[in-house]
Amino acid sequence: MGMATLVLRDVHVPASPSWWPLAPGWWLLIAVFLLLIVGAMAWRLHRHRRRQAWQRWFDATNEETSPAGQVAAMSELLRRAARRLDASADRLEGEAWLRFLDGGHGHAFTQGPGRLLLEGGYRRDVDAAELAAARTVARVRFLELMAGSR
Repeated sequence: MGMATLVLRDVHVPASPSWWPLAPGWWLLIAVFLLLIVGAMAWRLHRHRRRQAWQRWFDATNEETSPAGQVAAMSELLRRAARRLDASADRLEGEAWLRFLDGGHGHAFTQGPGRLLLEGGYRRDVDAAELAAARTVARVRFLELMAGSR
């Protein structure tokens, strides 16, 4: 058999692989990505519900009968929340307590409506507007303390 009798045929290239179905590695990557998304959504929902529970807890101080009782209840909640950042914070008194509550975020407690927390629990009469202003700054600070931010 010589070279002249050998029949040669053209090279046949197989078809390129289809993109579907995906390779197992791609399925794994998609599963990890979906788990991350579901986990992030669950974490956000958990944080949102926890924050709502804290808000309801703080807003329950409105149920106190007297304005002085409301101030005392706000102060108690702030002291409980302060222990989350510093175990000895609930033992602070006077100006040191107000400076801690300001936490480097202005002067809402040392020079603002939050000063009511110092003597408001002992007053016979507390102005409703003064109480509402103090409640606003105390609520914001309470939520910050519960979330763990200075």
